[in-house]
Amino acid sequence: MSDVLSALGEVCADVREGLPEEGVLGVLPAMVAAPRTVAEAAEVMRVAAERDLAVVPRGNETRLDWGRPPARCDLLVDTTGLDRVIEHAAGDLVVKVEAGLTVDRLAEVLAAHGQRLALDVPLPGSTVGGTLAAAAGGPSRLLYGSARDLLIGVTMVRADGRIAKAGGKVVKNVAGYDLGKLLTGSFGTLGLIVEAAFRLHPLPEARAYVTAGFGGVREAYQAVQQVLHSHHVPSAIEVDTVIGGPVTVGVLVEGVQQGVGARAAAVAELLGPAADVADAPPDWWGAYPGGSTLVEVTAPPTALPRIVAELAEGGCAGAVLRGSAGVGGWHVGLEAGEPPAVAGPLARLRRVLAPLPGGAVVRYAPEAVREEIDLWGPVPALPLMRRVKDQFDPGHRLSPGRFAGGI
Repeated sequence: MSDVLSALGEVCADVREGLPEEGVLGVLPAMVAAPRTVAEAAEVMRVAAERDLAVVPRGNETRLDWGRPPARCDLLVDTTGLDRVIEHAAGDLVVKVEAGLTVDRLAEVLAAHGQRLALDVPLPGSTVGGTLAAAAGGPSRLLYGSARDLLIGVTMVRADGRIAKAGGKVVKNVAGYDLGKLLTGSFGTLGLIVEAAFRLHPLPEARAYVTAGFGGVREAYQAVQQVLHSHHVPSAIEVDTVIGGPVTVGVLVEGVQQGVGARAAAVAELLGPAADVADAPPDWWGAYPGGSTLVEVTAPPTALPRIVAELAEGGCAGAVLRGSAGVGGWHVGLEAGEPPAVAGPLARLRRVLAPLPGGAVVRYAPEAVREEIDLWGPVPALPLMRRVKDQFDPGHRLSPGRFAGGI
């Protein structure tokens, strides 16, 4: 290994042997490299290709426990040194940043100019690259879209060490959008994301959070539909419930100071006499539910009552479901340490969701559960995804085995 470390050390100043605590779901990296420039990152990837090293990217580890363990991890590439704001074109509402910059820090920089990247990240400290690789998002996607929608340009380092770019720094530039979409949600299996350009939005003058409790999911669903189809333009509509118990609906209204109060009052009227209006979000807003196992469920918003019913009938009373009732994306937190306690409810959910667009994916789980169940479920596009993997990473060295179907 010393000769490989030496070769990496010639192109990157920060290279060392991996430490036991740096394992990716139990798979220990032989080496760690932390490039501080895109050029260094490209050289690291070139050496890795020459030495046939399996490479796993790492940001701030907020989602490193998502997915399956890598089949091997010869080299962990730490991207946190790539943390610059490259360009902020405030007049064009566009920013270009390096992938190791945290979303929190980016928010601070943009807020000083009255702007924001309207991409809520539930886990503090998440890097831009990690957020894109996991396709993570939060409540605001109802109005502003997902990471794929906000991304207008991307720079990646290919498996062979070459730098590839797509998109641009202006919102109207549509060239190369497909590469950004492919990389978003790819779990590091197609390339190393090193830079990203996003379209921005102005910070609102005012915000109001309207919350109301309902005795059951059907009443909550009806209230959600009323708000969703109203003319009040909510930025987010979220639900929070313990399966088998009451449901809380939360609605975010944003805009100019004069209009927000009236719109929030109108939304409160739709939600009923018990609705409350506040300037701050409820404690659960935008956060993943707790539990040893996290399941991400995507489906049309109309599927919410059926999903909750299936979880209740599947013995999941006490589990927490939380997420976007407006878009149709929820997370379920299960306190389940044994495979059967996850496999049963998961199978029920997937049967219900089979005819619908979407699915149920286990994001993290105890090792015993992870080894016994299919984390991803049916993936109709898997043959196409395999062909894309073969083109981008012919040697299957990038995060091998981390993604659906062992990609």
